[in-house]
Amino acid sequence: MGGELKKAYYIARKDLKAYYLKPPLISWGLMLPIVFILSFYLRNPQGIQEVSPGLVGMTMLFSTTSMSAIVISFEKRIDALERLLMAPISLRIILLGKGLGAAAFGWVMGLIALILVIFIFGLQASHPFALLISSLLSCFAFAFLGILISVGVREVFEAMTLSNFFRFPMIFLCGVFFPLTSMPLILQIIGYALPLTYSVNAFRHSLLGHGGLLPQWLDILILLGFCIFLFEIATVIFRRRTQE
Repeated sequence: MGGELKKAYYIARKDLKAYYLKPPLISWGLMLPIVFILSFYLRNPQGIQEVSPGLVGMTMLFSTTSMSAIVISFEKRIDALERLLMAPISLRIILLGKGLGAAAFGWVMGLIALILVIFIFGLQASHPFALLISSLLSCFAFAFLGILISVGVREVFEAMTLSNFFRFPMIFLCGVFFPLTSMPLILQIIGYALPLTYSVNAFRHSLLGHGGLLPQWLDILILLGFCIFLFEIATVIFRRRTQE
């Protein structure tokens, strides 16, 4: 077991060096939270605290899926994936390593956004351990969502289009800007089927002292369920695609 996890670690480290730790992606990850926070602060300084948890969650979503949604398709084009598949590594470990690299990058970018909203806008992390767990699970859920998109398409442009199809509606349906309970019932149902909803709700509990309809421990359990579900679905699709 330890050997398999070590393989996943090296895959993650390779992806971080090859894709994530590059000036364009780092600048994108750094500018994203700053631009979002400043834009909402300049528009409504009094209401910035209420949207801060959503901005942190949104930063994690976009940073984590920035490369994970296209990495499999991209490596198919350059034959890097074929070389990886020839190595004595299981498909599950390959996807776990890909997810680990994406989640690590997204978590660091989210941590930057979190530090900004805490120190600039006077928020307090009332439940730091729960905040840590929920942020890590959120990044893994977003990473596996991106990987699921990447293994489900054949071309990079298809992956980019499909990732935006999921990401941008999630911004408006997951309580980032306004409570989910204020939406029509059909939109609430869709919102509760998306992982960002539970990330934002968990962050609200930790940063604002109140969340939505669900307690924080349930948000964490649901995020864990999303991680397992998305990973398993991605593994099944990835195995089918490699056998074609």
